Amino acid sequence: MKLSPVEPLKLSFIGGGDNSSIGKMHFLSSQLDKKFKVVSGFFSRNNLTNIKSGNKWNINKNRIYNSIENLIKHEKDKIDAFVILLPTPNHFDVLKKLIKENLTIICEKPIVSNLNEAEKIYKLIKKLKFNKLFTTYNYTGYPMVREIKEIIRKKKLGKLLHFNFEMPQDGFLISKKKNKIKQWRMTDSIIPTIFLDLGIHLFNLSVFLIDKKPKKIITNYSHLKIKKKIVDNVKIWLSYDYNTFGSFWFSKSSLGNRNSLSLKLFFEKGSIYWNQKEQDTISMSLNDGSIRILDRSCKLFEANKERYNRYSACHPINFSVKFFFCCYVITLPRETNSLF
Repeated sequence: MKLSPVEPLKLSFIGGGDNSSIGKMHFLSSQLDKKFKVVSGFFSRNNLTNIKSGNKWNINKNRIYNSIENLIKHEKDKIDAFVILLPTPNHFDVLKKLIKENLTIICEKPIVSNLNEAEKIYKLIKKLKFNKLFTTYNYTGYPMVREIKEIIRKKKLGKLLHFNFEMPQDGFLISKKKNKIKQWRMTDSIIPTIFLDLGIHLFNLSVFLIDKKPKKIITNYSHLKIKKKIVDNVKIWLSYDYNTFGSFWFSKSSLGNRNSLSLKLFFEKGSIYWNQKEQDTISMSLNDGSIRILDRSCKLFEANKERYNRYSACHPINFSVKFFFCCYVITLPRETNSLF
């Protein structure tokens, strides 16, 4: 008997139009392993952008909608998951609509903008016994970040003493001609936007790696007057049970840093250093004075498993993505190549 291939899960985008960088990345990522297919969406409140986006993603014109209400009405029985790609301040109202319809949700981080919204969503989920809400944190997907988690889990370097996670950027100081800042990033509310934009990544990485939540937090932050008192630089100190301590630094006003994510963890028997610019390697300093460099080609606990390796070690991750799309475009009919 011939087995038929598993059908890809059908996605519908809310937001993430052609003018959205995060929308492009979600669309590209969804195509890589043929696990998902974007089949409908309400991509933008701007009608021209909405239609242009649907055409670019090769969506049937009858499944490009002009409102969230129409999208839900016509697609709720056809879709496996609705993907929320709106600016964070717009998540709350859309989440309520989708949860009340008992629809599966994939939501771009963070889920909501403040504690009040989070509590309301939590109460609604609890009341309706809803369990189909997922959110995405891309940095935990790096193979060597997964390797660090295994090293910690297996206690290979002993007890974790302290750590420093950093994510400095320079977006607020780069010339406007080269860097147009999204308007929602230029408005602070109860929680400054930089915490929701960058800080939450560091917090997510800390919980993912050490499987603990802090008992105490001290925060210090600053802002530039030229950016209307928007918080742009933050330092956080955290304390945990068993005398473990940590710190976060994230910034939008540190020139020379594009997206300089780095992780430094210090243990009883050694330390680990990883940074995004050299994503395929870990530097380990041991208590015998030696330094070891690990990459994906080594014998590892986790990072060289097939699921993390689209292409061989020390080739940039984007190499395999670009290779995939080059092959994909070549196999398309000539008249559709312009879509890519």
